Amino acid sequence: MSKAKVVLDADVIIHFSKGGCLSILPTILSGYKHIILDKVYEEIKHSIKNQLDNQINLLGNIKVEKYIPKGAEMIEFAKLSRNIGKGESACLAYCRFNQNVIGSSNLSDIKNYCETHKITYLTTLDFLYFAIQKGLMSVSEADHFIQEVIQKDSKLPNVSMVTFVSSVTI
Repeated sequence: MSKAKVVLDADVIIHFSKGGCLSILPTILSGYKHIILDKVYEEIKHSIKNQLDNQINLLGNIKVEKYIPKGAEMIEFAKLSRNIGKGESACLAYCRFNQNVIGSSNLSDIKNYCETHKITYLTTLDFLYFAIQKGLMSVSEADHFIQEVIQKDSKLPNVSMVTFVSSVTI
């Protein structure tokens, strides 16, 4: 049986890049393969794309997968694409039909769909939580990460990880 996959959306990749921690992202949930669908990869630009390419080509712990939906998955992708971006649509349809985990902080686009279709989703803060649990990052490093990402004009809840961890019911 093949490893389950974490299908990364652009926002999580951008957050980890801006927070200077893209290299640890795939090690946080080491029991999973980490993939980026080509529709998401196309959304990533400039220096972040360069960092991601280094991660893909040098470390090989994130893979780009061509997204070619068929049958019901293709119909679902087309339906989702009418209301949300192609990257999110591809991630959602792929995870629904292949029983994988989506990594996205774009809760306004994914939360209801994931809950309706019983798709596990992880936000950037969830990844930080697991990084702390595995000893890859301290609480203060995670708090610094959040502030760094916010200062670089990315949308992320301005919360301390102590507060977030106390609210987690995993």
